[in-house]
Amino acid sequence: MHRLTTPKFRDRDVTDEAAYLNRRQLIAGATAGLGLGLAGPSLAAPQGLEPNTFEEITNYNNYYEFGTGKRDPAENAHTLTTSPWTVKIDGMVDRPGDYQIEDIIGKAQIEERIYRLRCVEAWSMVIPWNGFTLASLLDRVGVQSGAKYVAFQTLERPSEMPGLRYPVLRWPYREGLRLDEAMHPLTIMATGLYGKDLPNQNGAPLRLVVPWKYGFKGIKSIVRITLQADEPFTSWNDANAREYGFYSNVNPRVDHPRWSQATERVIGSGLFGSRRETEMFNGYGDEVASLYAGMDLSENY
Repeated sequence: MHRLTTPKFRDRDVTDEAAYLNRRQLIAGATAGLGLGLAGPSLAAPQGLEPNTFEEITNYNNYYEFGTGKRDPAENAHTLTTSPWTVKIDGMVDRPGDYQIEDIIGKAQIEERIYRLRCVEAWSMVIPWNGFTLASLLDRVGVQSGAKYVAFQTLERPSEMPGLRYPVLRWPYREGLRLDEAMHPLTIMATGLYGKDLPNQNGAPLRLVVPWKYGFKGIKSIVRITLQADEPFTSWNDANAREYGFYSNVNPRVDHPRWSQATERVIGSGLFGSRRETEMFNGYGDEVASLYAGMDLSENY
């Protein structure tokens, strides 16, 4: 597994993107027969897909706190101040407190994880994240017996987030996972992409990435993590439970009420507008399907 050895990265520390992609193509070719990728078994994107470019990833995304257009976050998120940054960890934990982001990242084992991103709006990307497992952070604070869920909350700072003036959702943005989902080794807290610090529009300085779920589960700019016994409030489920379930697992057989989820539009140079079949659990079924054994995934969507 490829390890990044320092907690934070600057542009001068990063391999040129073209060289990075060429390196990945060579490694993918050498390891294709073994089912391995740079990040090790089960940690690379399914099918050895090539990552999107830094420009595509940072200029086409959703972050409604900065506007509802796909390019609004890139245009508006420069206003966000990410230092100093504190994450409150509370609820059913042994060591609750206000943790400085430098302390969180400085004690984490940062890795490269290349994951497919599937948006509920039926488009997809492949993103090379840098981050650490959420399980390692939860182990650090000590999860108490009886905790069953993890709740997350995004920053709410109207002076820096122009989208907050519009009642698209009940702000602040909130999300949640079942504890076993949160502890799964594929679930990470991302701190960067392409070896660079996480851009503001992609959720700086800390965001959740759960690759088998629709992208809106990947809450950005996290300021609070709470361990609790009851299923947490989640923003899109609150806004429209019929369209956005709590689980939000990628499932090509469960359509959004307003569009099919059977296929997805691929975002990428030369591929924009092309479509591919959507994979169950976004291609991570071998790793995560057991989490939902016995559940009706059309009811628990």
